[in-house]
Parts: sequence; structure tokens; C-alpha cells
Amino acid sequence: MSWCCHCLFLHCVVSLVSWDQESLVLAGANDYSSRVWGVSDQRLRHSLTGHSNKVTSAKFLGGAGKVVSGSADRTLKVWDLRNKACIRTIFAGSACNDLVIADSVGSAVISGHFDKKIRFWDVRSEASANEVMLQGRVTSLDLSPDRTMLLSSSRDDILKVIDLRMNSVINTLSADGFKVATDCSRCCFSPDGQYVACGSQDGSVFVWCLATRKLEKVVKEHSSSVLAVAWHTSGDFLLSGEKNKKCIVWRESQ
Repeated sequence: MSWCCHCLFLHCVVSLVSWDQESLVLAGANDYSSRVWGVSDQRLRHSLTGHSNKVTSAKFLGGAGKVVSGSADRTLKVWDLRNKACIRTIFAGSACNDLVIADSVGSAVISGHFDKKIRFWDVRSEASANEVMLQGRVTSLDLSPDRTMLLSSSRDDILKVIDLRMNSVINTLSADGFKVATDCSRCCFSPDGQYVACGSQDGSVFVWCLATRKLEKVVKEHSSSVLAVAWHTSGDFLLSGEKNKKCIVWRESQ
């Protein structure tokens, strides 16, 4: 399997983006806020302020009416967009580096933290329902398409796949030369859930096959650390972004 690429250069870096079905885009920022824009009119709809440190992750919570954000200030906040207010603050005990929504209703949130823990929350309460301890600071989380598996990356340069039904690690992935670059480095599942990808400090992108638990491919065109990767929903394209504001679109050659 060989891959070809196309390069894109950016004038700015957005730390995270989340879409919802009503064509809104959500992003968190280093200025301690999260913002929501309309895609069709490109108008700023909401500016959510209240964290006391940078917002590292934000997601729509069960639809367009609510947002949950995680911050380096060691809290998660739930926002009601209709009332333009924070309706709940959860004290997590450690800086949050990423979070995902584990159900369609928007009550189950999973967060990854600086203290090497993955925490499971019911946002209707402030208590953590469960915790998983890793060996390195958690940098990112991603859910499989069927929401039964959780992928994590951590600063010990290891990716883990956790079966959420059994609450146990079922797959551990690493490779020679693979090194997670920062506390905000992102990994992801492929749309069919059969592969996972993550960028490395040396500018490479590593792809593993979950069925064989083996490294499938390493591609390198970046000149600096790769901080994020994301698959197109078709599975035909993989986007990678580096520290020096360059994105590369990868496509498997026929």
C-alpha cells in the first residue's frame, strides 16, 4: 500500500473544531474561551467565557443546544447555548487535554488528563463514574464509529484501545521511531474502525491495523512535529497537520 499527498499551508492554527448537524462549527482557544460560528453566514453566534486557562477541547453535547468544554484549568464546563450560560462546572482535579461524547443523548463524557487518567463522567452529576490509569499524560481521545471502543494517545508514546463494554484495554500500539510530540497531539480511528492513525515528533504519520495489531504504514512529508490527524468520512483521504502550519492530504495510491 502506497500513499500520495497534497500540501496546504495555513496562516493560523485552530486547536480544535467540532461540527453539528445544524451547520455550526465550534472551536476552543488559548484565550480561555470557546466560540460557535454559523457555517452558512460565517457569523459568530456564541462566545463562551469562564475558564481560567486555555480551552483544550470542546464538543457539542447531544445536539446544538449544549456544549461541553475542557480546560487546562482542571475543569469541564457545560454550556447552555440558548440561555448563553454555563450551567455546570465539573472539577476534574487535573488539566484536561481532550474529551469525547460517549452517547447520543449527551450525558456521558470521557476526558483525558495531565495526571495520566482517563475519567468517565455523567455530566448530570459532578462525580467521576470511573477512571482508567495510563502510564503517560493523556494527549487525545477518539471514539470508534460504533462508540464501543475508545482510542487514547499518551506521552509514553503508546496508543491504547479500550473496550467500553468491558472497561478494559484490548490493544496496545507502539512502533520504533514513534514519539508523541505534545500534550495536545491527536490520534484518530478510521471511519470503518479498522485502522488508527497518529502523528509523530519527527514529522511522520503512523497508521496501525487493529485486526493484526501491526504497523500498516509510515508516511513522511512534514518538516516539523505532526500534531493532529483526521480521516475523511469516506476513508479515502487522511489529513495531517504540523506545528509549522502546514497540512497534508494523503490518499492511498491505486
